[in-house]
This record gives sequence, C-alpha cells and structure tokens, in this order.
Amino acid sequence: MPSRPYEGQDLEALADMRRYQNWLLESFRTRLKGRRVLEVGAGIGNLSERYVDETSEAVLVEPAENLAARLRDRFGGRRHVRTMAGSLAAVTPYLAPASFDSCILINVLEHVEDDKDMLLQLRALLKPNGALLLFVPALPFLYGTLDALVNHHRRYTKSSLWSVVGEAGFSVHHLRYFDVLGVIPWFVAGRVLRRSRFDETAARLYDRFVVPVGAMLERMGEPPLGKNLLCIANAVG
Repeated sequence: MPSRPYEGQDLEALADMRRYQNWLLESFRTRLKGRRVLEVGAGIGNLSERYVDETSEAVLVEPAENLAARLRDRFGGRRHVRTMAGSLAAVTPYLAPASFDSCILINVLEHVEDDKDMLLQLRALLKPNGALLLFVPALPFLYGTLDALVNHHRRYTKSSLWSVVGEAGFSVHHLRYFDVLGVIPWFVAGRVLRRSRFDETAARLYDRFVVPVGAMLERMGEPPLGKNLLCIANAVG
C-alpha cells in the first residue's frame, strides 16, 4: 500500500536542475541503455524522464501516494514503463526475482531506517552481476536543517556506504564523491542559516552557473570530497 503523502517541496525545487540531472546520469547511462531497470523512489519522475526511453523496460516504484499518482499520470502512455505505488517491500511480491538488469536509487537510501534490508531486497530482484546504481548524500558534518526537513536518517561516508553495500551481497565497482562545489552552499544553508525550505531560485542559479564548472572539474579528476556519493556495484553470484 502507498505510504502517507510526501509534503516536501524539494522535488519541485530540483525539477528545473536539468544540467545537474544530466551530469548525474552520465555515470549511470551505460548501465541503463537497453536494459530492464527498476527505479525505487522515483518521486514525480524528474530523473526518470531523462532515461526511461533508452531502456527496454522501466519499472518505477514510489511509496508516497500523492507522488505515485503524478508518476502514473506522467508515464501512463508509455507501454514500456510501469509505475507502482507502494514501498519496495509491498511491491516485491509482484516482481519476479532475479529479473532486473539494473536498479537505480537517487537520494532514496538515506530515507530508509534499515538501509541494509532495502539493499538485500534489491539484491534479490537483480540478475547475477546486475548493476546497483546509488546516489546518496555524503559527509555527516553537513547534516543540517535541510536534511531534517526531508527526513534523512543519515549522510554517508565512503566507508559506511562501501560497508553496507558489501554486506548486502554486492561488489563495489566504482565509488566516488560528487559535487564538491556544493559542499559549502549546503553547509551554509543547512548548518549556518538553518533554512527551513529549499530555495528554488538558488537551485536554478546553481544549475545554470555552478554545475557546468563543477562537472568540468570533476571530469578532469575525482574530487577529494563532495556533497554526494555516487556508487556503482554489481550483484555477487
């Protein structure tokens, strides 16, 4: 069954960050093209819209009832896209085990109290050597009002993410920091100014002027830290 409605406005704040979303998908795209993909926590489909037509089939799962309705309206006309309302545990009985080539979670795992249990569920749905594609918030010292606003249980370190992914039966292929230029703005907004909502104007300006610079720098070399962590792992066995 779908969960209670999601009342945050961060999805709308991030909806117009097209450069940011494309930059994020650069690292995942080869694991999505032509494959059967499961996305958990698809929200209103901002990111899904950018890759689903490259897949052979996409299953989009969203637990919040109000977001699931918008997701269904958005993708209802595409025969290769299936939307499902409910938690991963609730929809798993309707999904064949070991049937997906890739599972993608963008800013989802940090919302789950038992992250290892969710990863174990995903492991069971992936084919052997199937790809787990994760994007999570990084650096615990950045945890502030904006994290609390959207019910983040944690921000990850490289070692904590590597550990929980490995314990769930995955082999980490690639793990790196992402968005080094976002560290200071997030710290200022959430720890210094203690903002209680996402600033849509600031998000658009960041996307237009900062993201192209950050993407260029990070293509030249991995940053020593970043606002997020990007992980690609493979199901063992």
